[in-house]
This record gives sequence, structure tokens and C-alpha cells, in this order.
Amino acid sequence: MIDHQWLARRAVLSPVETLEEPGGTAGTVVPLLRAPDYTVSSERRTCISVVIPAYNEAENLRWLLPQLATVDEVIVVDGESTDGTGEVVRELCPHATLIRQRPRGKGAALRAGFAAATGDVIVMIDADGSMDPLEIESFVTLIARGFDIVKGSRHSCGGGSEDLTFIRGIGNRLFVRLANLLYGTGWSDLCYGYIALRRSAIHQLRLHSDGFEIETEICVHAVTAKLAVAEVPSYELNRRPGVSNLHPLRDGWRVLRVLIRNRLRQRTEIARWLRLSRTPPEQLMLEPAER
Repeated sequence: MIDHQWLARRAVLSPVETLEEPGGTAGTVVPLLRAPDYTVSSERRTCISVVIPAYNEAENLRWLLPQLATVDEVIVVDGESTDGTGEVVRELCPHATLIRQRPRGKGAALRAGFAAATGDVIVMIDADGSMDPLEIESFVTLIARGFDIVKGSRHSCGGGSEDLTFIRGIGNRLFVRLANLLYGTGWSDLCYGYIALRRSAIHQLRLHSDGFEIETEICVHAVTAKLAVAEVPSYELNRRPGVSNLHPLRDGWRVLRVLIRNRLRQRTEIARWLRLSRTPPEQLMLEPAER
């Protein structure tokens, strides 16, 4: 039954031939920040790296890893799991890069995976089986058309979720409204980690979060860095066996802190730029350099 659902969703999500500008009619893809060029480059094939943070997800990886046979590089960051996660990776995907690190959180795991990735495009995907690997093509297609970051949205036309609880759903919608207010954006989903990004854009994002808030940090830092961002519909499945490591209150507070802290920093940088632009050159030469 589930396999038929995946096929139906693939039929809806795979056509991304037309792009709608903000304020246009409803479409499959919503560009949040216009890409500089929509033309697909045919010079060489895009190399795809998939980064999977995992903590005690051995059984779910048995389902996920075989479906990633077509990607160029698989990187699994194992937070010292005790259920044989590393052994499953070696068994089912012997060519994968397996990184073992102290379990500091999803953000720390993703950052380690980003540092190890060698592909042109990096795709973040959870190990719990809630994200459909068949959707990867939709994300990568938009990267090839000029976007720097493509994020999945469960609330855009064609998206949805079987796993979003009432509390998490309310929290996500509140954060979306706050983020759109603070940054003047048009996001429909914020706290969802199915994201593809150019490896060349990683350094511009200045990522340092250790927890689930890294998904929000990627979004708001992309705005600050003026990267081209788009949303694509994504359907979130129920997680497979196991218990989620997400704690709504603790991680919700971290998301709120990222939203506000980055906005305050952005305003400080703008104020400093305005001050410097009005300062005579001879006075600037006398001011001490920032450390």
C-alpha cells in the first residue's frame, strides 16, 4: 500500500518544468529568492552527496540505504549508536563514508557530514524513514536551475505529513509566521530538514548550531547571505521503528533563539555599515580595526 502511495507522489512531484515567481499563480515550486539563472547546465553531470545523521537507527537504515543506490556519495554520521548502526552501514553500503562522533545533536552531525562531502550538491535526509528518497530528484533539479538552497515544504501544494503532531504543527506555523515577519520572506515551512544545497554555498551559511535548530539556521542565514532559495513540496511519512530525538520545548526554544539572534546581528551589521558610509575617510583611518 505504501509503495503505491510513493509512486503516486512521485508522479506529482517529479515535473518541475515551470517556475512561478513570488506573487504569481499557484505552482509546484515557489522561489523565495530569485535564482540568477534558470538554465540547466549540460557541461557535466551533477555529483550528489547525501548526508544522514543517525543515532540508533539501524533498522530504519536497512530500509533507507538500499534506496540511495543512484546517488554518488553517502555519508552517515553515527552518534556512537549502541544498536549496530555502523555495522548496518558497512553491510548494506560498504562504499559509504561512516563518521563516528560524540552524540552532540543533529546540527553537529550535519556539519561534520558537510565537511566530509565532496559532491556538487548535498542533500540532507533523516535516517528515520520519514523522508521519501524518490523526492531527491526534485530538489536536485532546482539546484541545477540556479538555486543555491532548495528546502522541502510539507505545507505547500502537493506536500503533507503523516508524522506532524498537533503540538509540533502549531509550533512550526508560529515560527513560520515569525520568520516571515522578521525577514520579509514567504516560507510555508521552516522546521523541516529535507534540504538540498550547493556545497559551494556552505561557507556562506556560517553554520554553528548543534541541535535540530540547524534547519532554521540554514534558512535564515541563507537570507542574510542573499542566496537563492526555493521551496519544493515534500510529503513526510511516519517515522519507522524507534523514538524521535526531538524535544518540542527544548528544541523550540533553540529555534526561537536562532530566529531572533540572527535578526539582531543582521540589524547590527546594517547599522555599522550605515555609520561607516557616513564617516569621512580620514576618520576611518584613525579608528581601530575590529577584532
